[in-house]
Amino acid sequence: MNLNQIHNVYFIGIGGIGMSALARYFKYAGKNVMGYDKTATELTFALQQKGIGVHFQDNIQNIPQNFKAENTLVVITPAVPKSHAEWNYFLENGYTVKKRAEVLGIITKDTFCFAVAGTHGKTTTSSILGHVLFESGVEVTAFLGGIVENYNSNLIGNGTKMTVVEADEFDRSFLHLHPNIACVTSMDADHLDIYGDSATIEASFREFADKVDDKGLLFVADGLPLDGKTVAVNNKADFKAFNIRIVNGEYLFDVQTPDETIPDMRFALPGWHNLSNALMALAMARTFGVSADKIRKALISFKGIKRRFSYQIKTADRVYIDDYAHHPTEIDAVHQAVRELYPDKKILAVFQPHLFSRTKDFADDFARSLSNFDDLLLLDIYPARELPMEGITSEWLLSKVENPNKKHVAKNDLIHEILSSNSDVVVTIGAGDIGELVPEIKKALS
Repeated sequence: MNLNQIHNVYFIGIGGIGMSALARYFKYAGKNVMGYDKTATELTFALQQKGIGVHFQDNIQNIPQNFKAENTLVVITPAVPKSHAEWNYFLENGYTVKKRAEVLGIITKDTFCFAVAGTHGKTTTSSILGHVLFESGVEVTAFLGGIVENYNSNLIGNGTKMTVVEADEFDRSFLHLHPNIACVTSMDADHLDIYGDSATIEASFREFADKVDDKGLLFVADGLPLDGKTVAVNNKADFKAFNIRIVNGEYLFDVQTPDETIPDMRFALPGWHNLSNALMALAMARTFGVSADKIRKALISFKGIKRRFSYQIKTADRVYIDDYAHHPTEIDAVHQAVRELYPDKKILAVFQPHLFSRTKDFADDFARSLSNFDDLLLLDIYPARELPMEGITSEWLLSKVENPNKKHVAKNDLIHEILSSNSDVVVTIGAGDIGELVPEIKKALS
């Protein structure tokens, strides 16, 4: 497919974090961009501010007459139901309809592509890498699954020679990509509704890893069963972070590479998982040829990603942090980071489970992770693309949590319950619409 012959790009599900990054990209490229989404959000408002038309009613009358089959690309998200009227109109009238992953594959085929894979850490690692490359003068475009604070955007740069993409394992999307340099940050079981078991997930990651011809350009977290350059924090590896200190609330550390020792790197995002993500980005950028001094400068200036250990309030007597974590391993990482920073404080976690299937598959692990916090408020499961499953509820999950200070709460009671708590630190966690509640919670706590 030749994107130069496409004049119009129409998105069904334009408000998704990955879809909206593509929409911005095509708008910057001079295409006519518009699309549908189910609900208005901050992301859809930001697109409208860029001059991108967004509507919220599934109606074929919203499709412009000049969006003809021969000059229009239609991009869909897997979350769209097959009964969607606009989608069916495009299918029935001979339009080119592609999944987001397929479009990313087309774009990356003609660029030098950095691909970041892993069940956890994709967004943070790719955002750090995109920032490092952009700040170092590389002609790059980074497509991201989060809003980077430095740019207030999920797209960094507008270069045509290099791309940074998140290699998403959901629906095997990452197999559409054409990576030149790639990494795998983690390979935990997830998306079992798609894969069935962890062995199938591992096989899919192995297939992705094999897309990188030169194994010297594949970077893998220490302990993963893949051939490539190893990356580790405080463990023997090809790229190792060591001599780790916390100075003024930031990590200060040294890095051993196959060729050199780089002293006194600084990074401000808390948690060893974030330190590992920064090290992975460093390994990819340094191997590509970015100087250690440029990497050091960029790491210092990286401000983080919205909803990734994102401070909402940070005062002497009140801390409120919001995080996107939706898997037990990610919740463990949030807990490690917040305990490291506030070892003597009482911590309240507010968690919204994401997907009935994920809650069912990892119930015992969720219960163990959530039991580590001092207090727990548990919201109802956010269904996203799923229908309810019999017996899979937040009350059922809560019954497995070994913590006397636990409670199932409705959304409209959440603010009251948070204010009733005597916790010093509040952490909201989850990938559903809990993010929409953050401004209200912040206002109440302030």
